[in-house]
Amino acid sequence: MTIHGPKALVITAAGINCDLELAQSFAAAGAQPESVLLSELVRKPGIIDNYRLIGLPGGFSFGDDIAAGRIMGALMRRSVYPALAAAIERGVPMICPCNGFQIAVQAGLLPGPSVGLPWPATAAEPSIALAQNSTGRFRDAWTRVEIPAETRCVWTQGLECDDVTGILPSAHGEGRLVADEALLDALESNGQIAIRYHQADHFNGSMRRIAGICDASGLVFGLMPHPERFTRWTQHPRWTRLSMQQRATEPLGLRMFRNAVERVLVSA
Repeated sequence: MTIHGPKALVITAAGINCDLELAQSFAAAGAQPESVLLSELVRKPGIIDNYRLIGLPGGFSFGDDIAAGRIMGALMRRSVYPALAAAIERGVPMICPCNGFQIAVQAGLLPGPSVGLPWPATAAEPSIALAQNSTGRFRDAWTRVEIPAETRCVWTQGLECDDVTGILPSAHGEGRLVADEALLDALESNGQIAIRYHQADHFNGSMRRIAGICDASGLVFGLMPHPERFTRWTQHPRWTRLSMQQRATEPLGLRMFRNAVERVLVSA
């Protein structure tokens, strides 16, 4: 089947292993995904201008040497950051799950500039950290989540969760969000908390149960769970036991991608 929707850029590099799932999610939501190596974007950052959606996939970029996302984040800071910032300024939604979130933080893309301020010409130093889980262990499990009603995130805005279908897969060892209380207060008041862990599934110790945040525009969305791994009901761990009513709507992950694609189509 040929897809004629908006073009979505999936940025790949050594160690990235969720790029195919991310591309499939964009396609399922009506976009036209294309995977491009970071090395190609470094040579030709103008390529980014051709896309209306961007995805920074999860995995173990460059083996997560030094720290998760540190190397790829540093490469992006000094090469493609200006092109990415320009894309965000013109209204391009960007999603960064798991290792993508870690990279986005290191690259200066999240939490981004304050409300009303333009993106700076050079990347700001990281102001939040995604530290080792409080358990000290890698965790791979389906995780119940909550979406704040007041979030400005275009990916999660208007979505509702329940205890059965409001879940996403989590798989990380360094996902504990840590930041100054003053910064967290600002993110809260600005509606930049995009998604939280359910109290019963708050396994990594993130401050204020934060599972993901967005920038002040609501376009850039970083989160530790994997929405690209829940775009079909058959991926749900108990899908055969779900009622027809529960499966009447699209899975949570697909709804996130659908939100962004529809935003792009409306703004065209």
